[in-house]
Amino acid sequence: MAPQLTCSAGRGSTSPPALHVHGLSKTFGATKALDAVDLCVGAGQVHALVGQNGSGKSTLIKILSGYHYPDAGGWIEVSGRPLPFGRPGDSRAAGTRFVHQDLALVRDETILDNMALGEGFPTRLGTIRRREAARNARAQLARVSLDLDPETKIRQLSPAEQTGVAIARALGREGDAVSLLVLDEPTATLPERDVDRLLDIVRATASRGIGVLYVTHRLDEIFKVSDAVTILRDGRRVTSTATAAITRPELVAHLVGRQFEEAAGARSSAPPAEGASLLNVARLQAGRLGPIDFTALAGEIVGFAGLTGSGREEICATVFGARARRSGAVWVAGRALPGGRPDLAVARGVAYLPPDRRRQGGQMDMSARENLTLTGLGGVTRCLMVRRRLEIAEARKWFEILDVRPRDGVNRSLGTFSGGNQQKILFAKWLRRSPRVLLLDEPTQGVDVAAKAELHAQIWAAAAAGTAVIVSSSDADELVGLCHRVIVLRDGQIAAHLTGRDLATAAISGAALGS
Repeated sequence: MAPQLTCSAGRGSTSPPALHVHGLSKTFGATKALDAVDLCVGAGQVHALVGQNGSGKSTLIKILSGYHYPDAGGWIEVSGRPLPFGRPGDSRAAGTRFVHQDLALVRDETILDNMALGEGFPTRLGTIRRREAARNARAQLARVSLDLDPETKIRQLSPAEQTGVAIARALGREGDAVSLLVLDEPTATLPERDVDRLLDIVRATASRGIGVLYVTHRLDEIFKVSDAVTILRDGRRVTSTATAAITRPELVAHLVGRQFEEAAGARSSAPPAEGASLLNVARLQAGRLGPIDFTALAGEIVGFAGLTGSGREEICATVFGARARRSGAVWVAGRALPGGRPDLAVARGVAYLPPDRRRQGGQMDMSARENLTLTGLGGVTRCLMVRRRLEIAEARKWFEILDVRPRDGVNRSLGTFSGGNQQKILFAKWLRRSPRVLLLDEPTQGVDVAAKAELHAQIWAAAAAGTAVIVSSSDADELVGLCHRVIVLRDGQIAAHLTGRDLATAAISGAALGS
């Protein structure tokens, strides 16, 4: 067991803790989302909060923000002062600020206009003083080490810069009494090249004496940026410790409740010796992609890597027909697949999991069982009518296969599940069709380490059953641990084709950058 962290200030500060949580519990019906949780974030400290999907992280954040009211018995202090519960205005007045994955930025407006969304423009005699507002915005940006023109449109910024603007807006102007900044999965959708830039912004924020509660699924970031880490599992605090006092294997073991090997190296590195060519792509062009050629054999897992804008993001959608081709041809098991025809793709055994499960992958207002059977009603109908009993039985079977939690949630709407469990349900809706070709775009983005391992196991199982799998991912480590070979794209073209001993994270990064 790693040594426990006492509640003290960070980075040499003598101030009271930015956040002190004691005995916090929250119950929803029969579910104990939080169970007597303790947590301390020192002033000037970056404190990572990690746990599997459904571990209680989101519930804790919603209590801090005033959205949820906790059970009786626990308390929270911000900079030594009690935090009233259930009132968002009081949470803000106490000095807590929040930046979520959805940054709530208006992309077609300027940085200055977006900054004013939180605090308004300075005025005199009813007239906006835009020059003064620009000076204030520059000062706010400088607090997080950003040197940007306030008149720049948000859409012109890199993803890390956009997140930095959201952080600067949350912290407000010099003199605003901000004690705690909560960052909820700030790098979940960032390309790898932008992650380190954002971590610099996080460090700059903490250096001003502000406590940072940093929620993430990316284990590497914990060791790069945090001073301390707290791990939640099933609503309970498993441990809180200085980051330097815990190893990665110990962290993983605490997260999942048992020792287990991570994904890297778990599959056989050798591609199938013999296999039918299930997917053939020739001279494919779409958006920034192409023309490119590639094939995938039965039982083979082929990865696609590349920086944002390299064309990697367009591969799966274009092959499936969800994105229009400019030119090129696709064959599935020897039969030509016309462009722009997802219906024919499904009919010929092609499955596609898009990168955004909330906007593209699933119907969040529909039940889990309905999402599971959307791609085909085989086995759940009688006399041309969907039979609810059969549909429930089918859903329960796949909940068991993919370890979806809660087990009895087949009738719950998809949007009420944690992100990892949503992704498992969306995997199941395609796996139940036993696809010939499985197209996966960012298949484990935003899911915890245990869910990631389970999804990888399902990908390997599909390949072992003879499916040709295409994985497009911004996570080079994932591709190395998962794929038989990886195609690296740069400027829409194939920059490298990596197999065997050449298949390594450094090689993928080097090829993507052109070095």
